[in-house]
Amino acid sequence: MRPCILEITSVDVGIVAIRGIGSNLYLAINKKGELYGARNYDINCRLKERIEENGYNTYASAEWKNNNRQMFVGLSARGRPLRGRKNRRKNTATHFLPILV
Repeated sequence: MRPCILEITSVDVGIVAIRGIGSNLYLAINKKGELYGARNYDINCRLKERIEENGYNTYASAEWKNNNRQMFVGLSARGRPLRGRKNRRKNTATHFLPILV
């Protein structure tokens, strides 16, 4: 897996869109909690950004919930996407550290 640069754009108060610069795909999470790359920006690309107490950021779907719980963007230790339904805010797989480039 190659490292890539992601662009985080604010689309509303507390809501962001994340786009891969090289791939030109938006990070999206569907109703089932699956992460995928979308060619065009749509409601699945709307993510709630929250800065946690530990300084890391978490991103949850702004549109979809599972049993009234937020579905978070998360990556495994190998860089594979985790299902949003299984992730929680305190899980370190959902913690990201944005860096300016």
